[in-house]
Amino acid sequence: MEVKPRVKRMIYIVWILLVPAGMWLTYRAYPPQITGHWAELFAFLVLYSIVASMPMVINNTPVFLIQWISLATFLIFGLFVEIVFAQIAIIVVLMKLRLTKDALFRYPLNFIMFFLVSLISGVVYYALGGKTGETLIGNSHFMWLAILYALLAYLLNQIIISLNQYYIYKIKGSFFGKDLVWETVTMIITFPLGFVLYMLYRQVGLFSLLFVGIPFASLSIILNLYYSSEKINEYLQTAAEIGHQLAEHLYVDDVLNLFIQKLGEMLPVDYAYILNVVEHKELQVVRRIENGKVMPNEDIPRLKMNEGFSGTVWKREKLTFYKTKEEWRKLSTILPFDAESVLGVPIVRSNDVVGILVLASKRKRAYEKPQLMIVDILCSHYAVAVENARHYEETKMFSERCALTNLYNYRYFDKMLAEEFEKLHHFERRKLSLIILDLDHFKNVNDTYGHQSGNEILQVLANRLEEVVGNKGTVARYGGEEFVVLLPNYQKKEAFQFAELIRQMVANHPFTLKQHIDEEKIQVYVTVTASIGIATAPEDADDSLALIRHADRALYVGAKRAGRNRVAEYTK
Repeated sequence: MEVKPRVKRMIYIVWILLVPAGMWLTYRAYPPQITGHWAELFAFLVLYSIVASMPMVINNTPVFLIQWISLATFLIFGLFVEIVFAQIAIIVVLMKLRLTKDALFRYPLNFIMFFLVSLISGVVYYALGGKTGETLIGNSHFMWLAILYALLAYLLNQIIISLNQYYIYKIKGSFFGKDLVWETVTMIITFPLGFVLYMLYRQVGLFSLLFVGIPFASLSIILNLYYSSEKINEYLQTAAEIGHQLAEHLYVDDVLNLFIQKLGEMLPVDYAYILNVVEHKELQVVRRIENGKVMPNEDIPRLKMNEGFSGTVWKREKLTFYKTKEEWRKLSTILPFDAESVLGVPIVRSNDVVGILVLASKRKRAYEKPQLMIVDILCSHYAVAVENARHYEETKMFSERCALTNLYNYRYFDKMLAEEFEKLHHFERRKLSLIILDLDHFKNVNDTYGHQSGNEILQVLANRLEEVVGNKGTVARYGGEEFVVLLPNYQKKEAFQFAELIRQMVANHPFTLKQHIDEEKIQVYVTVTASIGIATAPEDADDSLALIRHADRALYVGAKRAGRNRVAEYTK
């Protein structure tokens, strides 16, 4: 979670004011009992560091397994040594986590938290008559105080963590969450080790570290393996769910958007790129996400195989990742300067690489091995979903588009007209105007220049109509040399003016024929005119069929019979 700069500054100020002075006062009030025990002290510090270097990270929160060694250190060497060792343990843990520059505030934050836990627990222990540095074996009073110290340290740790999450990270969740369960389980398992270590130390000295250290290492490995397997199972379940969601989307853009969204939820992703293989020759960026925003692709050049990081992944045909910028900076041609960890995955379909996924994070070593496996699986789901979506789009286009002009066909136009009338009846539209256009004497063009030339004219006219209409309405080929334009919220007068503009566009711009039947194969310029009829609902029609019929009547009676090359509106 993002922490505001003002809050970070306050954390540093509190640490400066509290921890150094507090440690000095602790040293004065509770002097360390280390005279003549420097070897033991060093051995405990080494054990402390080893234990701190093996944390478990749950929900991005490190779970420390140092409670037991902390308890033994406190009972043997006193409060000051325990505080110093806890501060060193924090440095070891956070260095292992490799925090980014923005997260460095976690050092003073954890220094404060562990200092307060150690200080309050220790002061309460001493205030109730507890002692350190002496043999407590056989003294039930001191043993109960030691148990109280351990429980108090545990409770204070949980309370302070919850306060940090609520006030610093702004996380509003239940106190009794999964993190608390894990902390409780590890406390129950590890605190007895602290008492055992203390008792063995009193009996056999430094050999106690060997007797307890090996079992702890085994326990830590087992817990980490269990957590890793649980995490992999969660990833696999999430990947299966995402795969089903991708398969449910019917359009390529929707599949792309969902794929990027889900990757961002699962992984630390600051930059994401999806590149398609074009004609087995080049890579072209089709989606570019930087800092959560969709960016234009036009300024990124196409890449050859083995060119840059993406081209290298394409060449290798296997997942490739680098932990830091130093490892990949000589390869990249598209990644921003502040990217650190980089992950590239080939998108494979039918044993052929059809694209490349590139993810990058500003954090060093941001990606874990289980995550790499899941991303590889998701890329397989994505490849299938995209192919299915493309097939759907192609089938839909063929069913809705005219093969010659690529305009909508009569079937699509009829459906859209019905939908627009529904909106008109529900007062979502004020008016609905229909323009029907028919080319004049078009049979003569086919007879003179050939049907291929006639098709050329229809294709060019379709392009011109789309340019003129734009997003003002919908253009469709109605059949033969007839075209329709549907104009929502256009008054009859406005539709008439628009139709006149179309008529002039047709009549005043000759068509160039390149595929006519003339043997000389020279370009021929042909002028064609159009007759146009218009009708507007609701004044001219109460339903879609009536609107078509009346616009058609205006076309043939008002325009064709009146001499052609003109616009006519329906009149009752």
